[in-house]
Amino acid sequence: MTTTVEYIRYRIALDDQPAFEDAYARAAVSLAASPECIDYELARCEEEKERYILRIRWTSIEEHLGGFRKGAQFPAFFNAIRPYVSAIEEMQHYLVTGVAGTGKASGER
Repeated sequence: MTTTVEYIRYRIALDDQPAFEDAYARAAVSLAASPECIDYELARCEEEKERYILRIRWTSIEEHLGGFRKGAQFPAFFNAIRPYVSAIEEMQHYLVTGVAGTGKASGER
C-alpha cells in the first residue's frame, strides 16, 4: 500500500472563517484518533483570504475510504464539517512522487 495525500480546497467567506476553523478543530479530534490518518494540516491562503486547503496524509486510499469513512471516527468528523461540504472546490487523492526534500531554512529555525 502507498501513502496517499488528500487535498480538500475550500472557499469560505471571511465572516464564516472562525466557525469553519472551530469546526475543523473539532473534526481534528477524529482524525487524530484514526489509525488510517498519518497527519493533517489546515492552511489559509495569504493572497486570497477566503481560500483554505486541508491536507490529510492517509496510510492508503483504500484505508481512507474503506477504513476511516466506514469506521467509528467518521460520524463525528462529518458532523463537525457538514455545514462546509458545499464550500468544497476540490477533493482529490494524490500519490507522492520521489521529488521531496527540505530547504535550507528547515535547519535554521
